[in-house]
Amino acid sequence: MSLFRVFDVASTGMTAQSMRLNVVASNLANADSATSVNGQPYKAKQVVFTATPIVKGEPQSVGVAVTAISEDQSPPKLVYDPHNPLADEKGYVAMPNVNPVEEMTNMISASRSYQTNADMMNTAKTLIQRTLSLGQA
Repeated sequence: MSLFRVFDVASTGMTAQSMRLNVVASNLANADSATSVNGQPYKAKQVVFTATPIVKGEPQSVGVAVTAISEDQSPPKLVYDPHNPLADEKGYVAMPNVNPVEEMTNMISASRSYQTNADMMNTAKTLIQRTLSLGQA
């Protein structure tokens, strides 16, 4: 495996974590929306990661890719608000199944993973620069 594959692997991780951050932002933005574009309560979304080879025939260099964005199938939260026009006959309004604490945890995890990949790229760059300067002294 070439040393330059490190950059390929890290970039796949950064791309995947960036997509995860976008999904978390969408979930948090819709956490209090009683309806979505289809008229139903918004359903929380989660990204599905899959390990993918960077180059065919090189099993040592494996990156990550987002293969799907799935909807959380848990039931919506029911909030008692009989004066809301969206309330059912018992006075409950179906709200999105987004858990803000869980989403904040996902956001912190994704941002740390993104930063770790960026640090890995910087370390690899420094290693390459020092290797090239060995013969100059």
